This record gives sequence, structure tokens and C-alpha cells, in this order.
Amino acid sequence: MTTFPGRGRLHLFDLDGTLIRGSAAAVEISRQLGLTEEIAALERGFLLQGMTPDEFAVQARELWSALTKEQVTAAFEGAPWLAGIREVWADIRAEGGRCAVISLSPDFFVERLLDWGVDSAHGSRWPSVPFTEPIHRPGILDAAAKVSIAHRLCAEYGLGLEDCVAYGDSMSDAKLFAAVPVTVAVNADRHLAGLSRHAYTGDDLREAYDLVRKSAA
Repeated sequence: MTTFPGRGRLHLFDLDGTLIRGSAAAVEISRQLGLTEEIAALERGFLLQGMTPDEFAVQARELWSALTKEQVTAAFEGAPWLAGIREVWADIRAEGGRCAVISLSPDFFVERLLDWGVDSAHGSRWPSVPFTEPIHRPGILDAAAKVSIAHRLCAEYGLGLEDCVAYGDSMSDAKLFAAVPVTVAVNADRHLAGLSRHAYTGDDLREAYDLVRKSAA
């Protein structure tokens, strides 16, 4: 592969619909509890009826009242992940870059990706599993929070937003796509139409990553 010119970049990855194709952490968790229809109704409320991320989290917390750590593990391991995630993150770091996941999904799911080699993983703050506490609404991320976290990571790594690459699939990524110069719509819906520099449809993150590499060569 051709190396990127200049200093390392910060690659920012969405999770639901991006690293997980055609599904989301909430869907996979609900599948373990036999609540696929119930979470589908909540997803429709969020995607089509203006439900806020914090209200979605409150209602999902009620659905998942009996959730166990073992079920979270099964949901994570059984999710339809894109191929090549670990390889892409290893290559980014070998090139002197950084990589992060920023997701509206629960932190107890998102942070499991640290074991796959991502530099940092940022999800909505949820109570620990099994739940004994309610959702703290201010800890639930929204689309604007993705930009704020990107700014914070840039400051930490001595970079600017102009050094970032964003990968996403839906409306929750639109604000971040508008803020950074290099963007990749991965199996994306209509909300990112016209906002992304690159577009990828498929099952292998290495192929999406190569779109960025080749454009920088």
C-alpha cells in the first residue's frame, strides 16, 4: 500500500450501520433478549419521528432491565461486523495516525472495541450492567457531541479537524461530515448524500479505507 504523505491523520469511525453493517448495538442487544420488535419500534421513533437520543436511551434501558454481561458479550460477538477492522486500525497506527470510534450507542458496548486496537472509544454513558441505576440523560451523546469529541481528540493528539477522516452512514454523522475535510459514507443512507467525499458499499472496511489511501497517494 502507498503511505499517506505528511503527518498522521485521525480517523473517526461511527459504529452502528458503519462498522456493524445493517444493524446496531441496540438491535444486537435486543436480539439477545428476544425484543427485536420492541427495539424496531424504538428505532422508528428515533429515525422517523424525532425521538431524541436521550429519550431513546431511557426507553431502551427499560426494555433491557434484565440485561446481563453475558448477553452483552453475545451481542457483541454475534454482530455483523465488517471484515478487516483490526487490520485497518493496525495500519493507521503503523502509519503514525490515530483512530477512534465515536458512537451514540452505550459505552459498555462501544468500549469493547479497545481490545481490537482502536486508540479510543467513545459511547453514551450508561449505568453498568446489570442495571441498578437510571439513565443519566446528559451523558447520552448526540450528533453534535461527535464534533465536540473530535475537537477534544484533536487537541489531545496535536492535530486539527483538517487532519481528520470520518467514516459514517446516517444522520447522526452529518454534523461531523460537515466539519472535517475527508469523509467516507459507508453503506450509507440518504442523509449523507452529497456530504461525503467518498462512498463505499460492501462488507470490508479495508476497501473503504483504501478509498482514502488512494486519494492521498
